[in-house]
Amino acid sequence: MMLDKRIQVIIVDDEPLARKGLALRLAEFPEIEIVGQAANGREAIEKVEQLKPDAVFLDIQMPGLSGFEVVQRLIEKDDNLPNIIFVTAFDQYAIKAFEVHALDYLLKPLREERIAESIEKLKLQIELKKQEQENQKLSALVSQLSSSQQEDAIEAPQPSYAHSIIVREGQDILKIQTEDILWIDAAGDYMCIHTEDGQTHIVRKTMKELEQSLCPETFLRVHRSSIVNAKFVKKLRSADAGDYYLVLQNDNEVKVSRSYRDRVKTHILGT
Repeated sequence: MMLDKRIQVIIVDDEPLARKGLALRLAEFPEIEIVGQAANGREAIEKVEQLKPDAVFLDIQMPGLSGFEVVQRLIEKDDNLPNIIFVTAFDQYAIKAFEVHALDYLLKPLREERIAESIEKLKLQIELKKQEQENQKLSALVSQLSSSQQEDAIEAPQPSYAHSIIVREGQDILKIQTEDILWIDAAGDYMCIHTEDGQTHIVRKTMKELEQSLCPETFLRVHRSSIVNAKFVKKLRSADAGDYYLVLQNDNEVKVSRSYRDRVKTHILGT
């Protein structure tokens, strides 16, 4: 896979020999450019804010702030988190690493083939992000054209909506077709995408971003923290105190908030 420019990375480890060793290994990859190093968590945060790297090779156990705490601080400061590749001598942190959506998890002593695999994942993720940004630019351009009044225009162009959503799960990058999505709900800073096959996929996007990318004729915002695929709605059920619930084909129920109730009733019942 050919990239437009070299991938800029930062190495973070409290052991100087570990930083030097990883730098030597990464120097073997011509697509990688090491733009900085840090010896502790606070220094790592400063370097990331200053250099805006594509990725961070991050040790977990460090004095002061741990690698997980570094990631949390970066998330609090900026949604545009660089790709995180944890590097550690301990395998008990693997599950937690992927819970915070790390791209990869490398165990010391580092093996050449695992580093190569991690670089390939990094290249793929950067390419996917680039494609997503290009799609967003195209969608914004189409939206601008459709809203502008041109005297010679016969028909305004229609906005482009996503047909799939990219989801990273551990070492896998999945492409979820939007037509297979039953509903989406919020779980803190993450969105849970529930699909027709009974699976739930976690994606780090805002509800607003997902709503804007999905066709409003198919996907209904029914609550501040819920979006439902209308084609999977079986019925609208009323409850006590004027509450309503959408019952889906798999019998899951999604609450309709009062602020969205009239709009949902019109769309589902045509009334």
